[in-house]
Amino acid sequence: MKQNLDDDKMIRERVKVEMNKFLGDILKQVCEQLNDYPYTTIEYEMLKESTYPYTNIKRINQEKERILLHLNAIKADCDALAMDVQKTLKLKDVVDEDEFTPLSMTKQEEDEEIEE
Repeated sequence: MKQNLDDDKMIRERVKVEMNKFLGDILKQVCEQLNDYPYTTIEYEMLKESTYPYTNIKRINQEKERILLHLNAIKADCDALAMDVQKTLKLKDVVDEDEFTPLSMTKQEEDEEIEE
């Protein structure tokens, strides 16, 4: 820690203890993943794969942001398409009178039809 902090920084004992616990937890998780391999010998590639989430966290977060931005763009496109569909393909709630064809005639129309 001292090598990576500014020279004027002092590290309290509790910070050192908690850092060791944190690193121990990380080590435990890496070892659990290494135990998932069926081989008795641990190779460097296995270690590299097990430590990937910890060594590439910056790149993983950048990729997450890129994906979220892309998903938001897709969402905006979907919203725009939905508005276009509602605007251009809107069904009329009321049928125009000149297009209206009654399914049954009124009593007066039936009487007129019979007279003819």
